[in-house]
Amino acid sequence: MQIDIEDTDGPLEPLTVAVESPDFYKKLLDEMSDGVSVVDRKRQIRYWNQGAERLTGYSAQEIVEHACPDHALCQMDAEQEMCAKHCLLQKCMSDGANHEARIFLRNKHGRRVPIKLRTQPLRDSAGEVIGAVEILSDASAEHEIHRRAEAMRRMAFLDHLTQLPNRRFLEMSLQALLNDHATERNPFGVLMIDLDDFKEVNDTHGHNSGDQVLKEIARTLSGALRPSDLIGRWGGDEFLAIVSDIHEKALENLARRCVTLAEHAPLHCNGKPFSLSISAGATLAQPGDSLQTLIERADQLMYRSKADGRGRATME
Repeated sequence: MQIDIEDTDGPLEPLTVAVESPDFYKKLLDEMSDGVSVVDRKRQIRYWNQGAERLTGYSAQEIVEHACPDHALCQMDAEQEMCAKHCLLQKCMSDGANHEARIFLRNKHGRRVPIKLRTQPLRDSAGEVIGAVEILSDASAEHEIHRRAEAMRRMAFLDHLTQLPNRRFLEMSLQALLNDHATERNPFGVLMIDLDDFKEVNDTHGHNSGDQVLKEIARTLSGALRPSDLIGRWGGDEFLAIVSDIHEKALENLARRCVTLAEHAPLHCNGKPFSLSISAGATLAQPGDSLQTLIERADQLMYRSKADGRGRATME
């Protein structure tokens, strides 16, 4: 191959590079940081460059001549193994198109490696697909950035102690339901729940015991509600449940269920079992409600439960 190079001072002598040898192309591919593999129509691996060796830990001698679905090196998306039913190599050989995906590879040492995968069909001189080329790019840095961003996002909406949604998330969810209720009149209600005499737990047994109580009550209330309901920590020892698609009697029954199950929750302080009651206020959203009016009404009903003897739910 002859390459002519010119500059503003005039033509230079032609530069000739011998690239006819297959070793040239192999060396070129081996110098790539990305992994490159080639498979035939049966998905049998025919080529495996040094970049693929560095990414996976498997040498060419361990990989070449193996069918990729039969090897320990499996490709997975976020949920399932892809080789059996969702192989991009097979897909690109079937439809003749390029494909791209974010996947995980299990390397030789058993570690999952995040990979950006690109596949394209390999054709003969007649244009027939005879195999496919797979390019593997290390996506570890990008994956870590996304992981940290997701962790920060979750932290913004989760209560760190109970791992339930926090007040910010509850307010956003409530506002969305109120907006929908204003036009569609889809029924929903809220439960404001407060632990009775919780200050005595902290004062008598310490804040660590108090934290354990809050976590156990959070689990109990989550289990008492329906899968479609949302409960979170409103603040301190207060919880708020948002209950969609419900009528008055069902909301009242649900509130009483929470009270009963909380009373029988398996609570312990300093290794000794004890019981704790909750007071709840339950109300359905009404036309014209704002976030403030709805919460204030539920809060007043909860305090009425406390005034009437605690360990009960008041519905209005």
